Amino acid sequence: MADLPLKEADPEIAQCIADEEKRQHDKLRLIPSENYASRAVMEACGSVLNNKYSEGYAGKRYYEGQQNIDTVEKLAIERLKSLFGVDHANVQPYSGSPANLGVYFAFCNPGDTIMGMGLPSGGHLTHGWKVSISGKYFNAIQYGVRRDDHRIDFDEVASLAREHKPKLLFCGATAYPRVVDFAKFAEIAGEVGAILVADIAHISGLVAGGAHPSPVGHAEVISSTTHKTLRGPRGGMILCNDEHKKAIDRAIFPGLQGGPHNGTTAGIAIAAKLAATDEFRAYAKAIVDNSRVLAETLSSRGFDLVTGGSDNHLILIDLTSKDVPGKVAAQALDRAGMVANYNSVPFDKRKPFDPSGVRLGTPAITSRGMGSDEMKRLGNWMADVVEDVENEALIGRIAGEIKDLCDQFPAPGVPVR
Repeated sequence: MADLPLKEADPEIAQCIADEEKRQHDKLRLIPSENYASRAVMEACGSVLNNKYSEGYAGKRYYEGQQNIDTVEKLAIERLKSLFGVDHANVQPYSGSPANLGVYFAFCNPGDTIMGMGLPSGGHLTHGWKVSISGKYFNAIQYGVRRDDHRIDFDEVASLAREHKPKLLFCGATAYPRVVDFAKFAEIAGEVGAILVADIAHISGLVAGGAHPSPVGHAEVISSTTHKTLRGPRGGMILCNDEHKKAIDRAIFPGLQGGPHNGTTAGIAIAAKLAATDEFRAYAKAIVDNSRVLAETLSSRGFDLVTGGSDNHLILIDLTSKDVPGKVAAQALDRAGMVANYNSVPFDKRKPFDPSGVRLGTPAITSRGMGSDEMKRLGNWMADVVEDVENEALIGRIAGEIKDLCDQFPAPGVPVR
């Protein structure tokens, strides 16, 4: 069978990839869960490591020929242990949701009580939301945020924990723009005998770079993706103390998955190495600085921000006062070259698929080297578009200005065509 290059083997897929490269270069990517993986990470993910099957763990595989794979996995594990200051790291989860499912499988039986932040308050599906397997297989108790300031309601967390005595208490979020108080969660978990699980999928890069407090020393188990702010591949990891090492490893393999994706494991190892540098620490700080400047700019234009601002990489805008649905706003922003996502806000009166908010973040644009001046321009562009979502002439003009800006800040790992 002929071994043809992609353009010849499958022109349609080749064109889709080329079109996506152009989109990622020409537009400002503001979805907070997205980023640009480094060129080195991309090379590893597309390497011959994908040709090898490797059920088991380093030194204890079920197939021969693992000499190089074992070295790769050991490097990923040791680098993450050093980066985060933990006893153990499992790098085999396929992504963040499988990592969380692995945690459930390690410690819970169907019907056990768990607690997590409700999806409408900014939590994740796998923290016990009713449509997720975590909400269907377990007795899931959901805590939320206060109505007055949309901060985590720790009085409610403590009250629910004392009443329901969960086996696992999840903290972490996907749409919460403030620092997570891991120490307070640990205090509550300790009082009721729960295992505290910190899901840092969104902020793992900020934690690694010293731009957000670490859950290490507070949470017994830490789950995460390896992309987002960490700038690695689309993978997952679980960090824990020695006490839980065996349970976590058994839960991932053979409990939940077969062989790991070895190219991804190599990408995780590379991302962990890069995240240990001074350059990455400066990058993590810049993400937060950019988020604050962007939030301040939007607020100065009269936008209502959930919690009033941002301490991390993420901003959540409530557009109720602007009388523009989040979906309409997100679609107009996309046409103007700013790619965000529509999102529910706390106590939203609109339906989830047509919510009141827009969620945006600064990891990807910070990866391009943009700073405070660009954040101010971005905030004003966003405001102009959202306040006039049907003005296609305005939207077209801004899209052109954004394309010019993007040409000045090339996207890492994306060919410029």
